[in-house]
Amino acid sequence: MREHIKNFLNEEQDPKAVEKITSKISDILMRNEEIGYIGVQKKPAINVFPDSIVLTNKRIIICKPKNLGLSMDFTDYPWTAVTGTFVKENILGSEFSFNTNTDLTVSIDYIPKIQARKINTFAKEQLELLKEAASPASPQTSIQPEPVIIEPTVIAPVEPAEEIEEVETEEVNDFAEIITPGLQPSAPVYTEAPAPVEEEKPAAKPEGLAGLSKEELFDKLQNYKKLLDNGLILQGEYDAFKKEILSHL
Repeated sequence: MREHIKNFLNEEQDPKAVEKITSKISDILMRNEEIGYIGVQKKPAINVFPDSIVLTNKRIIICKPKNLGLSMDFTDYPWTAVTGTFVKENILGSEFSFNTNTDLTVSIDYIPKIQARKINTFAKEQLELLKEAASPASPQTSIQPEPVIIEPTVIAPVEPAEEIEEVETEEVNDFAEIITPGLQPSAPVYTEAPAPVEEEKPAAKPEGLAGLSKEELFDKLQNYKKLLDNGLILQGEYDAFKKEILSHL
């Protein structure tokens, strides 16, 4: 602290006032907080208990003595709350003031001109450092993200589906003639557009298959196959018809 006080003695500072303020300020300094400058009022007439301003790397501290200098009030303002600083030079000293983000203006007058200028310079440097810390990194120093390489996906060619050869089938409108009553399916069979039957023919008896020739039985089997291909009977029904006919061949 002694070496730091010597830096102010050539700027119209009162050595006793600076040493007194420094000893009191040292008790309220935070970790890694350092005093940057101290300014003390120099009133033209009575200057027994002058106010002072202390600037650190973290805040501005206004020091006002009371109780005949036995105690002192400290009011501090962090640099993050300071929006601007100003110096107004008068005939008898200068006035240093600053604004806060709560629209508050704080000032201290009767500061020697050289001290007021040093105070204002130090304050602007701290505000500039604060802006640089808050601003994003420049393009030269910013870390560019590594490009992501997406490998192309090879899609195998799709082979055309095999064409299904259409087989012309003979449309059967009336299949009641070839279905014997004993082999009729349990579930009803529906046709899209059945032709009207003019007259109902008598159903053949199951034993009538025995009287048919092989050619007739074979034709009847082919008719059942056409019904199956057209979806008019089920596979199980066709198998039953086929078994019945083959038993008479």
